[in-house]
Amino acid sequence: MTPTVLETPPAFREATDALRAEGHVVGLVPTMGALHPGHLALVAEARRRGATKVAVTIFVNPLQFDRADDLERYPRTFEADLAACAEVGVDLVFAPAPGSMYPEGFQTHVEVGELSRALEGAHRPGHFQGVTTVVTKLLLACGPCVAVFGRKDYQQWRILERMARDLGIPATIVGHPIVRERDGLAMSSRNRLLPPADRERALAIAAGLRAAGEAWERGERDAATLRQHVLTPVEVAFDRVDYVFLVDPETLRESEGPVDRGLLVVAGHLGPVRLIDNLELGVDPLPVTG
Repeated sequence: MTPTVLETPPAFREATDALRAEGHVVGLVPTMGALHPGHLALVAEARRRGATKVAVTIFVNPLQFDRADDLERYPRTFEADLAACAEVGVDLVFAPAPGSMYPEGFQTHVEVGELSRALEGAHRPGHFQGVTTVVTKLLLACGPCVAVFGRKDYQQWRILERMARDLGIPATIVGHPIVRERDGLAMSSRNRLLPPADRERALAIAAGLRAAGEAWERGERDAATLRQHVLTPVEVAFDRVDYVFLVDPETLRESEGPVDRGLLVVAGHLGPVRLIDNLELGVDPLPVTG
């Protein structure tokens, strides 16, 4: 069955309120479209967490892009997205126009402090303010729900978790593990922008994360050594590396010396395409490579 498509926040809220009045638990999966199996895994996770009805939002949020060309290039595949939602039994699709989310005169933004400043925040000014603003609006439009986000955007998930807790937003924020391609590349809507040669080069991230994970399993605990396992292949393959760090999984502060836990995070550029990935050592399964 094709999901019901809603285009304004009041219409979306009316629909979710009606579902809750019938006794349903609403699951929310916010996306920017160009859906892939990783997104659809979030739908399944919402149900696993108790949602009996699931809404997917499809909105390419202009506030979170720091470059106009990146916003313009972002893939938009609404009809295919709607078909994918139908295949997995999504009940509602909220697909607002930018003017519906940001009416004329809009001037209010939501910002999370320390968690937003490092990593992506340092390299993409204004990005997280755009993310937290739009997700606040989506959560308020939806009402009480179980909201599921992919942990490929690990920093984003931690920020949204903190935001909902700090502001008392009635939503349970869930992080779902990264879904990978068979060759180890983290699934991303941006992957479809990679030409074949760059798609092959992108595998350096998964190879580096796997090498670090294997070193961890052998007992390596030095932060610099673990980081270097990732940095070396990525520096060779990528045109530019924004960062490779080992950080604390909760505070996202860079780790030094011996560690007993750690999150490896990486961001780099292949031509105009920017990719990110991460691995929580001892927690996440290692990427399958080769």
